[in-house]
Parts: sequence; C-alpha cells; structure tokens
Amino acid sequence: PFARSLLRFLGFIFCGTAAALVFTGLFVILMYKNYRYLFQESFLSLAGWLAVAAVFTLLPTGFLAISVSSKSSRYQQGALMYLLLILLCLELSLGVLARLYPIRMASELNSTMGHLVYQYNRTHSQDPGSRALDLLQRNLQCCGVQNYTDWLKATAAPWHLSAEKACVPKSCCKEKYSHCGGDLGHLEQLFQEGCLKKLEDWLHFVMLYMFWCCVVLSVLELFAGISIGIVLKHQPSRDFQIL
Repeated sequence: PFARSLLRFLGFIFCGTAAALVFTGLFVILMYKNYRYLFQESFLSLAGWLAVAAVFTLLPTGFLAISVSSKSSRYQQGALMYLLLILLCLELSLGVLARLYPIRMASELNSTMGHLVYQYNRTHSQDPGSRALDLLQRNLQCCGVQNYTDWLKATAAPWHLSAEKACVPKSCCKEKYSHCGGDLGHLEQLFQEGCLKKLEDWLHFVMLYMFWCCVVLSVLELFAGISIGIVLKHQPSRDFQIL
C-alpha cells in the first residue's frame, strides 16, 4: 500500500514538473532561434529539444504511475518501468549538457559578439547577424559587448564616423526616447551596460534551472522505480517474466 501511494504521489509530481519544464525548453529553443548567429554550436538548441522530449515522456509516465497505483495491469506496470528508464537517460543527458555548456559559453559568445559588432553595417539592416544583434540589444536593454564604447572600436564598420558626431545603433536607444538617434552626446538616452554579461546571466540561470530539475527528477524516478519494483515483487506472474 505504501508503494502504491508513493506512485500516485510521484505521478502527480511528474505531471506538474512537465508543465514547468516545457516552458524552459521552449524558451531555450526560441532563444536559439532568435540569436542563433551568436552561437557557433547548436548545444543550446539540443538542450531545449531534450527538455521537450523529457516533457513528452514525463506526461505518460505520470499518468501511468497514477493508473498503476490503483490498478494491477501488467502491461501498464511494464510500460511504466520502460518509460522510467528512458526518462532517466534523457534527464541525465540533459543534466550533463546543462552543466557543461555554460563553461564553453563565455569564450564563444565573447568572440562571436565581438565579430558581429566589428562587421555591423547600419546601411544593410537585412543582414542576419546585424538583425540578431539589434534584437539582442533591444530585448536585453544593453549596448555593445562589454559596454557602449565597443562600437567606437569597430574599425571595420566606420559608419559611426560618417556623421559629425559619433553614434551607436538605434537599438541601443531607450524606448522612452522616441527621437533618439544613437548620438553619444546624449548618453542618458542610451543603454550603457554591455550585452555579454546580461546574456551570460540569462543562460546561466536557465541552464542551472534545467540542471536542478534533472537532478530532482532523477531522484524521484529512482523512487518510482523502487516502488513499481515492490509492486511487481508482491504480485508475481509467469506471463510477465518476458519483460
């Protein structure tokens, strides 16, 4: 009876965790889609899809755990055992990826963002790299890699010297200043903090959240596996030995 009660409780936990994890996975996928020119490798996208795959495995696992706790169907018990094994593999893979990716992320983002700033051209706004950089600066309310002065060092993009006064892209302007043109003579109208630290902080938070979700879920899955093992032990059946 205790094993069945624990299975029912864990089933509800799995369903609730799936709802929380799916938003994180979709957020990571959308972030990679919007800023894919900032990431040289697709590890970020892989983490998002692993989280979505874990969600699609968590839901039937949770429903089966609730069902098995009240019924004695051998097919459901066997399916639950297999789903727990698959889910454990997914969670371990996602946890390792979420833990290792931030270590490689810092140097990758620094070099890529620096290259995009260097190659930025305001007259070619349709360039994918320039659009990604503008979108990043608007969404995170930042300017440049380390700070706004990075735009003055972009010697390969001398457009900021074409006017009498030096300026930065309009995506560095604060929204409340509708007539802001990126003029460095009006710093109060510009975001002055760099984008690199803000983006790293966002990714570190998301990856840390994913990692701890995987750790907690892995422990709960072990408890669920032990519980279903107890149920199977107290209800032996010859036709179930093939599993």
